[in-house]
Amino acid sequence: MANVSPSRGDITSHPDASEMRARYARMLGGRDVALVDGPVFLLGLYCATSPWILHYTTSQPPLVTHNLIMGIAIGLLALGFTRAPERMYGLSWAMCALGVWMIIAPWIVGDSPDAGVVWNNIVIGALAVILGLVCAGTAAKAAPSP
Repeated sequence: MANVSPSRGDITSHPDASEMRARYARMLGGRDVALVDGPVFLLGLYCATSPWILHYTTSQPPLVTHNLIMGIAIGLLALGFTRAPERMYGLSWAMCALGVWMIIAPWIVGDSPDAGVVWNNIVIGALAVILGLVCAGTAAKAAPSP
């Protein structure tokens, strides 16, 4: 029969209690950036599929490939924020760079894009910049000070 006395459940006297608390605090400390991983992943998914959603696959073939690759890149950043947020702090600013590139890409990559394609990329880029700033801000707040 198991001993279910109240003293058995108390781990304050355990020799590794302080180490376990420190490990638990480190694990939870990196989750601030991961709060935006869902919206970032959805943005990447939409970016990758937007040429087919807005039906510009035949009029803008270079932008189709471009948005597919950029959407995959944004989605991979989101997966990185989920899997290893403490390692992704340095790449938080990459979301801002991807957003700026998405805003100017229709004129550089595209061939006389129409207003719908331009606005689609501007909205995706603006959201990427905003989410990148949120990631970078929470990463800077959560980073240990020297």
